[in-house]
Amino acid sequence: MNPADPPVAAGAAAGAAADAAAAVVAHALQLAPLIDGHNDWAWVCREERGYSVEGLERGLATDTDIARLRAGQVGAQFWSVYVSDDHEGADAVQGALEQIDWVYRLAARYPAEFVIARSAADVQAARADGRVASLLGAEGAHSLNDSPGVLRMFARLGVRYLTLTHVHNTTWADSGTDDPTHGGLTARGVEYIRELNRLGMLVDLSHVSPATAHSVLDASDSPVIFSHSCVSAVAEHPRNVPDDVLRGLALNDGVIMLTFVPQFLTAEYSAWFDGARDTAPPPVSIVQVADHIEHARRVAGIRHIGLGGDFDGTDQFPSGLEGVDGYPGLLAELAGRGWSAEEIAALAGGNILRVLGATDAAFAAAGDGIPLLVR
Repeated sequence: MNPADPPVAAGAAAGAAADAAAAVVAHALQLAPLIDGHNDWAWVCREERGYSVEGLERGLATDTDIARLRAGQVGAQFWSVYVSDDHEGADAVQGALEQIDWVYRLAARYPAEFVIARSAADVQAARADGRVASLLGAEGAHSLNDSPGVLRMFARLGVRYLTLTHVHNTTWADSGTDDPTHGGLTARGVEYIRELNRLGMLVDLSHVSPATAHSVLDASDSPVIFSHSCVSAVAEHPRNVPDDVLRGLALNDGVIMLTFVPQFLTAEYSAWFDGARDTAPPPVSIVQVADHIEHARRVAGIRHIGLGGDFDGTDQFPSGLEGVDGYPGLLAELAGRGWSAEEIAALAGGNILRVLGATDAAFAAAGDGIPLLVR
């Protein structure tokens, strides 16, 4: 046997496996669109571009541009309408409204690429048109200035989810990265959950403490989501979700959308991130992301997982997932682990479409009648 034959054979086998995985991914994305739960492009365009929507086609320093969204086969995106929680009061409300305005202007500037979406049906219609469905999610209830009226106006503007906290506690909910003061939700927090349910706005539990997550799961009569989180059993971090919460999420029929933030993915990277950062960061890759996805699947079930990359929300990403064009590689990793097209379709978008569909009717009626649940 020629000594060159074994590596050639191995290479051929690897190529065949890659082709097989790519075929599974292609079939999966025919079954369901790829829907990402969280992207901070609007914030980056505020900070670095003065909210301009010009020149977003390609070649940007950001994790996101139109060409990369197309290469990543992204079918729908929850754009995070966010200001950091050191913005308070009316300043926070204004910042969130400016972010909403940016997404609307993005869709108006590039109508062949984006369309505003408010429902599962809108996502499917955008897919049929070959456009990226642009959904809105408000990150942090500080942007409400503790005003149910602001919440209701966000719903009327098309905001489909509210992340209850960001880095710090609100007056009615504890964050996972702050000292607890409420033991989860206050009584007013429970009222907000009921109002969110009435409005058909999804409750987003990313950033909250486990106690808050349990309080919400007890109070909510609608499915909830984690828009961009990882799991504690694979890497302990205050932003990650413990198994008991994952089990409660399954009973709620909600979805955890796994994120790609390196400090949530491995203990080694988290220690480096929290330290002096005077050495090269520990390597993190698609493999670790897939490990978190598979653990969430084992505990919560295939029906309760999705993807929420947090692109443009942190400085570094795993190798192979440096931007929104990396999704096919992640899905191919899962296909290589034996996932079927139907299972990948559920993860990629089918599950969050189900949750949207379950709350669409309430959301469509959000502008009707006099709100009574919380004032």
